[in-house]
Amino acid sequence: MEVIHESWLVRFLKWLTKVLLFTFIMTILLSSILLLSLLYLRSQPLPPFQIQETTTIYSADGEIIDQIYQGQNRTFVPIEELPPHLLQAFIAVEDQRFYQHFGFDPKRIGGAIVANIQSRAYTEGASTITQQLARNLYLDHSKTWERKLKEALYTIQLELHLSKTQILEHYLNQIYFGHSAYGVEAAANLYFGKSARELTLAESALLAGIPKGPRYYSPWLNYDNAKSRQELILRLMEEQGYIRTAEREEAAAEPLSLISAEEHRQDANLAPYFRDFVRQQALERYGITEDVFDHGGLHIYTTLDADMQRLAENLFEKHMPADRPLQGALLALDPRTGYIKAMVGGRDYGESQFNRVLAERHPGSSIKPFLYYAALEHGFTPVTLMKSEPTTFTYDNGRATYTPRNFNDHYANDYITLEQAIARSDNIYAVKTIMHLGEETFVDTLHRFGFDRPFNPLPALALGAQNVTLLEMVKGYAAFANQGVQAEPLAITKIEDRHGNILVHEEPRLMSILDPNNTFILNRMLEHVFEEGGTGHRVASILNRPTAGKTGSTDTDAWMIGFTPQLVAGVWVGYDQNRLINHNNDGRLAATLWAHFLEKALADQPPALFPVPNGVVGTYINPENGLLATEHCPVKRLLYFKKGTEPVDVCTEHLPDPDTIPEPLEVDESASFWQRLKQWWREPQANEPPQS
Repeated sequence: MEVIHESWLVRFLKWLTKVLLFTFIMTILLSSILLLSLLYLRSQPLPPFQIQETTTIYSADGEIIDQIYQGQNRTFVPIEELPPHLLQAFIAVEDQRFYQHFGFDPKRIGGAIVANIQSRAYTEGASTITQQLARNLYLDHSKTWERKLKEALYTIQLELHLSKTQILEHYLNQIYFGHSAYGVEAAANLYFGKSARELTLAESALLAGIPKGPRYYSPWLNYDNAKSRQELILRLMEEQGYIRTAEREEAAAEPLSLISAEEHRQDANLAPYFRDFVRQQALERYGITEDVFDHGGLHIYTTLDADMQRLAENLFEKHMPADRPLQGALLALDPRTGYIKAMVGGRDYGESQFNRVLAERHPGSSIKPFLYYAALEHGFTPVTLMKSEPTTFTYDNGRATYTPRNFNDHYANDYITLEQAIARSDNIYAVKTIMHLGEETFVDTLHRFGFDRPFNPLPALALGAQNVTLLEMVKGYAAFANQGVQAEPLAITKIEDRHGNILVHEEPRLMSILDPNNTFILNRMLEHVFEEGGTGHRVASILNRPTAGKTGSTDTDAWMIGFTPQLVAGVWVGYDQNRLINHNNDGRLAATLWAHFLEKALADQPPALFPVPNGVVGTYINPENGLLATEHCPVKRLLYFKKGTEPVDVCTEHLPDPDTIPEPLEVDESASFWQRLKQWWREPQANEPPQS
């Protein structure tokens, strides 16, 4: 019996030795494989990933007017700029041993296995923050063994290549919070209307609870669920030593100032045509690629005045008729800088995204100020006389004729001054002017004003019978408003990448293109458009400040472009398909929209006068004959001339008797200044319509 027992023991020891040897060899082998695998994974670069970020467009005062993203609304924020309690809230609820494990939490995995066995269902996960990041960066959310294996490999690579701080930073900027918001910055802006940098402890705990079920824990959709999970997270933070009991109680009781979904969307449609224009400028003018624009997390700072933009859009909504497809466009810019302040490209962006600010149309008589500026350069003065009567003009060396007509066939059948021709928009005077100067001279003048297009040198060009855009017209008028210095229209002042590096930085682009004396003389005549007998008289009661401008009309278009020293604005009204416009109703809308916009846009600014240059002199004129006015003339108008070109002959038509010596009225420039200011800074009269 003893021999048999010894033989069994020997056999057992031999077997045990083999098992231990095999185990040792397998351990060494597996350890070697694991080590080699880790070394291999460590030697391989981290698989590339791109976190798509939201491009944000700001108005001039820093208001967000648009956030551009293709599926994922995200703004990257460096982890050092986030409040510590936000990081702690996520670690407490998502991965409390985040800083101790190597991508996997064995204790949590074991607990999840037990819980799932007990419930006989997959009710609890054990994914660490690193695992979640690996899945979000590289994989989908399927539950196959292949996906789980890949997740494990990517998790190891993330832990090998990134620090814990970097992993947490990417996680917080990657995680989904519902309602197309990715990352803590987008979520903070979405739910609280603030940056993640400004989140309180209570707000941080609420946000940390949402990713587990973005719909179920959305405070917009299920506030009670979101609040309960917030309180759970606060208790976890207390248990893990991040906060004290008093801090937990205070945060749990703190009222949450959630913004509503409606508030978040209230300006989602602000300035849609301008936003498209900004995109066009970024791509075509500054070379930003579409992918970077849509996903690169750019910060685009624009010139838009959000209040002026809302005013313009509200005016279009109020005044544009609902029973016919009449269209319109408005553009306003600061003539001193060229900064675009407001842009409306149509009455309804949802129906048509075509920006009519860039549409090519005939400008009608609104082109005439450029012609008359050229006339002043070539010796005309405000009292240059030409006869207004039905006229047929011959051109092209006698091979062609042109017979323009005045509006409603109204002619003075007498000589009128340049000042009268501007106020009345006399077409005969305009065509005589272009024929006198030469059509090529006018074409050259238009090019100097920035019209970057070819023009046919024809007499009808004086009446706006060739295409231009509203943008070109407003740019040209801006030179009048800025004393002859033209500013290039700008929509973007700065573009930064996601790291704050400046990609584009724009300053006003100014160029002196006009003589200040001629500019001032023309501006004074353009002010008379809004006086009795002028084509802008209908809207004069709306204006309470010195304003210069010009109307324009064709069979299919109505224009109004005008300015003060602070703002230049243009409005076009018409139909997209060249349908005839009724100038008794629709045609008047351009001036109405323009006047209400200009007055309300400048409501918080005092009236400003166009400064009088040293090279001009003012004198009172009898506008009926262009002669120096005396105290006996029934109508007197203060006009300005280049020194040495003012009239010298005195009007004698209204003297009380033949022996009276005609004495021209003297001009007191200081008195004139205050009289003009008082005239414009007045209360509306009892018979004036309310300025709504």
